Amino acid sequence: PRHAMVPVAAAVGGVVVPAGIYLLFNAGSETVGGWAIPTATDIAFAVAVLAIIGSHLPPALRLFLLTLAVVDDLMAITIIAVFYTENVGVTPLLLALIPLAAFAFLAQRFPRFFGLHAWAAWVILLPLGLVVWILVHEAGIHATVAGVLLGFAVPVLRSQASGGPEAGHGLAEEFEHRFRPISAGFAVPVFAFFSAGVAVGGWEGLGTALTAPVTLGIIVGLVLGKPIGIVGATWLTIKISRQRLDHSYRWIDLFGVSLLAGIGFTVSLLIAELSFPADSPSTDFAKVAVLTASVLAALIAAVVLSTRNQQYRRIEAEESVDADHDGIPDVYESDDAADGPRRL
Repeated sequence: PRHAMVPVAAAVGGVVVPAGIYLLFNAGSETVGGWAIPTATDIAFAVAVLAIIGSHLPPALRLFLLTLAVVDDLMAITIIAVFYTENVGVTPLLLALIPLAAFAFLAQRFPRFFGLHAWAAWVILLPLGLVVWILVHEAGIHATVAGVLLGFAVPVLRSQASGGPEAGHGLAEEFEHRFRPISAGFAVPVFAFFSAGVAVGGWEGLGTALTAPVTLGIIVGLVLGKPIGIVGATWLTIKISRQRLDHSYRWIDLFGVSLLAGIGFTVSLLIAELSFPADSPSTDFAKVAVLTASVLAALIAAVVLSTRNQQYRRIEAEESVDADHDGIPDVYESDDAADGPRRL
């Protein structure tokens, strides 16, 4: 918890500041209800960009982004559940607890069985998950919450009976690898295809969309608000708790990662659809803003992090020359030696 406190606090800052910036642009107007749109981070796209441009960046930096993005997403889903739910149906919500409890019991009690038999999750767990999804939806709560609850029910670590955490990854990672092709290859593209479609009416309409308070609030919130909130909250938390930034990376690296958090995309598009009526121009304005901000955040982050990545690559190359760190460059035989290169 002590180590996780810093990225968790950073996630809070990355939610509060963008929401505040949006409210500044839309205060007193009917579009104020879209305040949550710039609070979300798209984990998949942010991590993908980091993987492409940051092959030599410290692993701790990727872990910081993952923790930040997961907490950010959980906060966004909580916002959806609390602020975008008008009427809650108590009966279907209580009924949803029954299949959810059965799902959790089976996943926790028989992780080895579900890990070894791929068909079991489809035949046993998937029907239970669908029932939970339907009942939560019927309760008036956005069904995304059902997905989060089902995800929490899957064990992350192996139980002591199965050898404990040292015995390898748990069922959650097994499921993640097994279902990622369906999620990344089908679900996310289909959602993006139907959610990202906008009709702005040519260049004049595009100009109107880009200058609307909704658009400006979202773009500034994601591109500027995210890094300001994340870096500011990190600095404040470190000062209060008297901790130190991880020794493997610098503040400029953290700034680059905080820019990646401005890639809202899927979750932001989802909140945009919930914030305004389907036929409202604000819905299209919000989608234009999310797409524009996500591209801008990715491009600026790419410039910052690619520069840092080159520096880390150079450092790795220098350290590999002096592998024993004695200050004397190591000399190697040719790679075409019979038994490979040998240090002299």
